[in-house]
Amino acid sequence: MKIKKVIKGDAITKLSCIIMGLGHIFRGQKVRGIIYFLFEVFFGIYIAVFGGRYLAMFFQNFFTGGNVGFTQTYISSEWNAELGEYTKVPGDNSFHVVLYGILTLFVIFFFAVVWWRSIKESAELEEMKIIGKRVNLFRDDVRNYLDGQFHTTLLSLPMLGLFLFTVVPLVTMIMIAFTNYDANHEVPERLFQWVGFQNFTDMLSGNSSLGKTFWRVLAWTLGWAVLATFTNYFGGMLLAVFINKKGIRFKRGYRTLFVATIAVPQFVSLMIISKMLDTGGGMLGSGGGIITQFVERIFNYHMQFGLDITTTRIWIIIANMWIGIPYSMLLCSGILMNIPSDLYESARIDGASPARQFRKITLPYMLFVTGPYLITQFIGNINNFNIIFLLSGGGPGDNIKYTNGAKGTDLLITWLYKLSLGADRNYKLASVIGILVFVISAVFSLVVYNKSSAVQGEGNFQ
Repeated sequence: MKIKKVIKGDAITKLSCIIMGLGHIFRGQKVRGIIYFLFEVFFGIYIAVFGGRYLAMFFQNFFTGGNVGFTQTYISSEWNAELGEYTKVPGDNSFHVVLYGILTLFVIFFFAVVWWRSIKESAELEEMKIIGKRVNLFRDDVRNYLDGQFHTTLLSLPMLGLFLFTVVPLVTMIMIAFTNYDANHEVPERLFQWVGFQNFTDMLSGNSSLGKTFWRVLAWTLGWAVLATFTNYFGGMLLAVFINKKGIRFKRGYRTLFVATIAVPQFVSLMIISKMLDTGGGMLGSGGGIITQFVERIFNYHMQFGLDITTTRIWIIIANMWIGIPYSMLLCSGILMNIPSDLYESARIDGASPARQFRKITLPYMLFVTGPYLITQFIGNINNFNIIFLLSGGGPGDNIKYTNGAKGTDLLITWLYKLSLGADRNYKLASVIGILVFVISAVFSLVVYNKSSAVQGEGNFQ
């Protein structure tokens, strides 16, 4: 409908498609028209001086699969008599080509939106002039943006920051997954190339060593997330049930003790636990942490934490329970206090045992209220960098089963960290892992949340 109005409009409306703000200037909104015109001028300058060059290189290399950039980043130049050597002049930077190319695409999209809005407004101003309707002046616009549209005024700057510092870098990092960006193609010394879906093929292939490593790390990541989430959740729930049970004395004292464990920073607790699990150098009095020495002296067994993959994984889960159960206990305690007591009274009259009351009343109510919390915890455990990095560093290693810097207790997120900051600086594979983690997390969150009792059984707990 708006397109027809523009086509049937007068010359000023049609010219507004070329000169933004022209219709506003001739129809009483001079300040807004000048703002639109200046916006178009600045856009043209940006494209001509900066963005156009990077966008041309971006598309030229993206569609041809060639180097991201035209020349080697550093090329010898003229002789510098003061330094007594040839100076090096910076050439094209592959990362800059990708980053500024994507930024320019967003700028063009934003310009197109503003351009279309200016045309619609110009057509509307023409109609208002025909019917003799009053046109809003600049002071009316200012008053509106400080009153009725004040939320737009407040959110404009944060949205700009979100776009510049989150959206553009995020899209850039996604694009890196389709290149061969690593230590051998690292800017500013070298150019990197577009390789299409080759990195995804290598990562997801079950035949290559990289693919086998990925699937092993993914299996442990998901297994860890399930075990860490449900051990903490049900451990905290059972602890809350016991503490809140009638007849239990010193309830406040028990809660205070668990709150005290939360007050200790997590990284401090993890570093202390890692020292307590230190294996030392041998059996019986040869050193090691307090837990290791206790197990050696009581059971005559040398702990294999950090040496054996299975043992290390078990102790990581136990350490996570020590850190996470107090949080779940406090959460579940608050929910237990809000479960109607008459439900339990009715169940006892009907002869329900405590176990049956838990299964039929407590657990469904808990799952209904904490369903979204469980999903959040599961996703958080998939990306739980701290506990793995501070306890085991991802180790122990197994050079036969794991390659590309991954080890036996590495999660995808810790492997991503090693790929990014390791000697290979394998940014392309780190970007691939980041994309896959996002896909797994997003799909799981959407599917499980829509099937949870918080959504499906909402009417049962009104």
